[in-house]
Amino acid sequence: MRHEDIIIIGAGQCGLSMSRALAARGIDHLVLDRGLPGNAWRTGRWDSLRLLTPNWANGLPGAPYRGPEPDGFMSVAELAARMDAYAQAIAAPLQCHTAVRRVGRADGAYRIETDRGVFASEAVVLATGACTRPKVPKLAGAVPAGVFQTTPCAYKRPSDLPPGGVLVVGASASGVQLARELHLSGRPVTLAVGGHVRLPRFYRGLDIERWLDLLGILDERFDAIEDLERARRVPSPQLIGAAEPVDLNGLQAIGVEIAGRFSGIRDGRALFSGGLAHLCASADLKMHRLLDQIDAWATGRGMDGELPAPVRPEATIVPASPRLDMRLDDGAVRSILWATGYRPDFSWLDLPVFDPRGQLRHQGGVTDMPGVYALGLPLLRSRRSHQISGAGKDAEDIARHIAGHLGALRAA
Repeated sequence: MRHEDIIIIGAGQCGLSMSRALAARGIDHLVLDRGLPGNAWRTGRWDSLRLLTPNWANGLPGAPYRGPEPDGFMSVAELAARMDAYAQAIAAPLQCHTAVRRVGRADGAYRIETDRGVFASEAVVLATGACTRPKVPKLAGAVPAGVFQTTPCAYKRPSDLPPGGVLVVGASASGVQLARELHLSGRPVTLAVGGHVRLPRFYRGLDIERWLDLLGILDERFDAIEDLERARRVPSPQLIGAAEPVDLNGLQAIGVEIAGRFSGIRDGRALFSGGLAHLCASADLKMHRLLDQIDAWATGRGMDGELPAPVRPEATIVPASPRLDMRLDDGAVRSILWATGYRPDFSWLDLPVFDPRGQLRHQGGVTDMPGVYALGLPLLRSRRSHQISGAGKDAEDIARHIAGHLGALRAA
């Protein structure tokens, strides 16, 4: 059995950032990954995907983006190549192609069982991220057998789906992007819309992420948010890694049909709720509240003359009579793509660190079991945690906890 002070599970942006932070403190560690650095980006994303955050927001600790397109959007292949180069640059102690099967506790240490042997450590960092398993509702089991079903984790390109109509369920970032891609491939697409976040890609000449940065919203700490659990469940905004809009108006303009929330299946028919107008009005209202904050910030600093005049997106257009059902058994709909979100996969974690709903219990990535830490979960330590560049600050904070944990063990 090999012993390390720290085992980091996952070599994405979080695991590599943690490796750098621990190395700077002289803490021995090992990074395990089931594939290569950035494995989830390589294997669990579709071919055409570009990051939702601009390149300037995708730097890693000590390696900010210095390329020719700071306001562009890199592909997942480009990101994976950057992670390879970063792992080499920081000399990360990395063991690739090592799948973790179980993490438990034995003989006063953590026991990490893998397909390439057993490791022991004083602490474990769970850096496998929040998007490792797609959320698929139970009603998927009632879909007629002739309808192909997939998720954004399995989908790669339109040719993966059989010819014919597609029902995309979920109107957050993945859903709107894939509805657009599938429609442009020549397929009739219906998008079932639930709760969503609408934001313009650009406002008053700046990317919306730049505005969130300037307003200090991204730096709001997890322990200053009144309803943290609710904030962590907020869906990703309707954005695409490009300048063009991909909101519901843009999708309808190219021919995508929108319907309400997918609420059930009865007698071979998909059922949609009648609350589409309310969902859209709520998303529009929240968007305008943020744009009001931006305008007030600019006015308060005397910048109105330096910035383009405010031009607000038009209200979301809702069909006068949105469809309430759709046949799934007549061949018109050949595929359903469940873009209904993701969840972390800790099925291999055999430790008492879960709440009654099966969620990992933690405060800012620090669990209530000494020596077990997490990175890469929604709003982990601040709203910036969702950005690749946010991984560095989170890792630094957790590294301080780890150093204190090791110090206490050695002093005992």
